[in-house]
Amino acid sequence: MSKAPCSNIQHRGHSSTSETVPFGKIGNIETRLGEVNIALNLEVATATALEGSTGQPQAINASPKIIKKITCLGSGFVGGPTSAVTAFKTNLQVTVVDLSAARISAWNSEDLPIYEPGLYEIVATVRDGVPFDIDAFLETSSESVRSRVSSIDTCDGIHPEHPMRFSQAQRGPNLFFSTNIEKAIEEADLIFVCVNTPTKKNGIGKGTAADLGYVEAATRTIAKVALESKIVVEKSTVPCRTAESIQEILKANARPGVEFDVLSNPEFLAEGTAITDLLFPDRIIIGSMSTPSGHRAAASLAEVYAQWVPRERIITMNLWSSELSKLAANAMLAQRISSVNALSAICEATGADVNEVSYACGLDPRIGPHMLKAGPGFGGSCFQKDIFNIVYLSEALHLYQVADYWRSIIKMNEHQKERFTKRIISSLFNTLRGKKIAVLGFAFKKDTSDTRESPAITLVNNFIAEGAHIGIYDPRVKEQQIWTDLLADGIDPQRLKSSVDICQSPYDACDRADAVVIMTEWDEFSNKPSNHPVGTLVAVSTVTETSLNRVTTPEAAATISQAHLHTPPKTPPIPLAVLPQKNLVGHDSNNLHIVSVKPRTTMRERLDWARVARSMKKPMFVFDGRNILDGPELEKLGFRVEAIGRTGVAFRRARDCA
Repeated sequence: MSKAPCSNIQHRGHSSTSETVPFGKIGNIETRLGEVNIALNLEVATATALEGSTGQPQAINASPKIIKKITCLGSGFVGGPTSAVTAFKTNLQVTVVDLSAARISAWNSEDLPIYEPGLYEIVATVRDGVPFDIDAFLETSSESVRSRVSSIDTCDGIHPEHPMRFSQAQRGPNLFFSTNIEKAIEEADLIFVCVNTPTKKNGIGKGTAADLGYVEAATRTIAKVALESKIVVEKSTVPCRTAESIQEILKANARPGVEFDVLSNPEFLAEGTAITDLLFPDRIIIGSMSTPSGHRAAASLAEVYAQWVPRERIITMNLWSSELSKLAANAMLAQRISSVNALSAICEATGADVNEVSYACGLDPRIGPHMLKAGPGFGGSCFQKDIFNIVYLSEALHLYQVADYWRSIIKMNEHQKERFTKRIISSLFNTLRGKKIAVLGFAFKKDTSDTRESPAITLVNNFIAEGAHIGIYDPRVKEQQIWTDLLADGIDPQRLKSSVDICQSPYDACDRADAVVIMTEWDEFSNKPSNHPVGTLVAVSTVTETSLNRVTTPEAAATISQAHLHTPPKTPPIPLAVLPQKNLVGHDSNNLHIVSVKPRTTMRERLDWARVARSMKKPMFVFDGRNILDGPELEKLGFRVEAIGRTGVAFRRARDCA
């Protein structure tokens, strides 16, 4: 039987060109491609030497360690979804632990602590073992997710008309949530560290440096508890060379005979599409020490991912390159957003349309269309924090011009929020005092409940400072989170309560309002033609209640019994069609697998702008911060529409009269 070339996993060294390099064998697995059986040498790339590297890859032999149990430290926006999909795509036992009993309780309930399309359905499958029928998901998932899945399937050779059914017999639970951190560490073969790394608020590096206190605490706990050697995987976004500190702490505190291998495995998830990003990753980056044990650890983690990720997308490199690649990726994405937002200011002043400009630029294959949407500024936990990490690192290395360059991206982001605020005030006759502003959307982007660094926080606080009354509505963000975010800026609680109403519907928020401000691009706010077939309704799937007898542990049973009466989250899931399992023994590439959890479909109305118009004060203003509205259609209803990157009513009238 002929052997395929040894090129399943790629390695990137320090050289300026990327190349596929020799690999060391880690075993033979038989796969079926069409009618031909090919025995592949599944191998792992080498990492270049960390000190004195020539930049050239070195061939090694690395046999992977068998991984049976994974523990994830941290149950946030990275740890929870990553663990759920890992359990979903493998037969490994995955345990997620957290110090917060309330958060773990939520993970064990039907009201998950975070919202992400498709997350609940996957959690229910691997946590509770419930069967799942995905037919309804293909109808109710968002167009952006459907198109992405379709394009990935097409690129990987699956015919676009394939029924795309992910089928699997009912499985036993293999995802667990617990507060018993020490037990989970003891039992794990591999540990994901997914703890928070916020920007420092005090001391040296205040405002730019990452606070690694949680990372160090997790590291010391691992060293204290572990009775056997472990692989420790750094998934938190950290400054370059953090792994060096982790390795030193582990080595200094390890029990006799216990050894640790530290890997860097950054996540490249976009909130709102995290489940799709995990099911169909663009790349898996694994950084390791250039030692035999480091190579073996990298091979072990690669074997976990290879159960659902094509081998050519699993790339190994040295630790420092891996750590910096995540910071660099986020900084470059933020750079694109600030660039198009800077152009939006020019568009508003000249009569150009930023949507047309960004479309024209995006047609250039060297630029591409992604991340060229003008808006009120980027948010989320990563972009600003990671840019500040690069700024701090650059200044520490005395690269001050480099630091200034990256800092300018943050300055432009803040300027965009200030500029949008001033445009709103100017349009409303230069005062907001005594006026009601309806803010639609509080999450930093659609399809997530995350509000960290959301531009809405800044604008609402600006409105309060101007004496406005604000009605806020967001379909996914919980009321308590909104209060917490607004109070974090130091506003007087009494003034906040008297100035803000958090509403249960967009109509409540808009009632008797002087202006509507779109801050999050939720589909239900748009008046553009819908791809959904049911009139003005958006289909949303929810999951039926989980039976208590499906709970997997006494600890979880006690938790769920208290949370069992919670309303199930109305999660609009994604189609869970997946690629053939090309690397698994005995699997036919034409035999797609399946999943479980029975959805029920509910309908959520798209916003009826005619109804909004009847309830607002005149003149009626709409400020479209996300360019999701058909302005001329709203103007027919009597609205004055002002959109980022496009000229407003006043400009157009002056131009037409000239």
